[in-house]
Amino acid sequence: MDVAELAAEAEKAIASGDLHRAITFFHRAAELQPDDPALWMKVAAMQRGTGNLRAALDSIHRSLALAPLDFTALMMRASLLQRLGDSEAGEAWGNALAQKPDSDLPPQLQSVIGQAEKFHADWVDQREARMKERMAAAEERADPEEQSHIERFRSNVLRRTRPYHSKPTHFHFPALPEREFHPRRLFPWLEELEAATDQIAVECEAVMGAERAELVPYVQYEDHLPMDQWRPLNRNPDWTAIHLLEKGARVEANARHCPKTMALLDRLPQPKVSGASPNAMFSLLAPKTAIPPHVGVNNTRLVCHLPIIVPDGCWFRVGAETRHWQRGEAFVFDDTIEHEALNPSDQLRVVFIFDVWAPELTEVEREAVAALIGSSEGGAGGL
Repeated sequence: MDVAELAAEAEKAIASGDLHRAITFFHRAAELQPDDPALWMKVAAMQRGTGNLRAALDSIHRSLALAPLDFTALMMRASLLQRLGDSEAGEAWGNALAQKPDSDLPPQLQSVIGQAEKFHADWVDQREARMKERMAAAEERADPEEQSHIERFRSNVLRRTRPYHSKPTHFHFPALPEREFHPRRLFPWLEELEAATDQIAVECEAVMGAERAELVPYVQYEDHLPMDQWRPLNRNPDWTAIHLLEKGARVEANARHCPKTMALLDRLPQPKVSGASPNAMFSLLAPKTAIPPHVGVNNTRLVCHLPIIVPDGCWFRVGAETRHWQRGEAFVFDDTIEHEALNPSDQLRVVFIFDVWAPELTEVEREAVAALIGSSEGGAGGL
């Protein structure tokens, strides 16, 4: 008999309630067509139905050898391991749930998934408790920054979070630290910036109300360029900017309304790159507007946010860490790591944004970076 005939005989056996006979036919079909993962799945299902869980596990492994990311096969493997009381069951459920389709699933499968998610969550909690117990002595001696690193290390291992890396679209300088939000200790000028929040806000209000101020879409590029990460917001007035400094040039129509803000920027370590930097602006995000996940162009400079007008619920994610903007609380982040934002409120959100050198760069390295990016060959304006 060929594969189709064997499969038909197996179905007849199932209809008559003879699962052992069905196993025989499906197994013979699978041996004749060993590259068909679905046949090994059927063998596994019949073996599971007869209570032979170990044999079913072996068959499902043969199916997964052919289709390692098949959601149904992964679910069956995890279920078998759980029923066998195997210590690998928790991780197996995690692997299966990672492949869960985005589409709607049948109600009966949703129930199984709900139980699987609870089992997996309990397993992760138990692992975390054991890890914390073993790491307690070291954590007790850790300072706040070290504590943050240790917690993220544990979270990554538990797969509650994952590693994110710097992926600039144009300029990647080697050996710079990959940090989502950078520690405040590296930027002693942050306190001076935060102390000036009220006066910056006053000047922001003045320029927003000025008759001849220049307010432009934050994202503007030619439609033919490969900039898919920005397409939803290209030339979109829902995300606009009032530039004070743009690609190294002072925007006089706006800057003249902000003398104290401009004086403060003069004291900050902004990159000076011909045709590219420094940059400073008020970023205006309209109500009910999302900024999609994206990355910046150059990891030799970092970006600072000083929130000015922040309605409730506005958040900003860099990598695996999400923060809610708080008025007057500044932070510095690496925009070459994936980041996104949301203003879910009914009000405008305003943040003062500017760039600064990555503090780890030496003066010689900064000079080399400025020379390359500022040259026509390096791509002026890419900062």
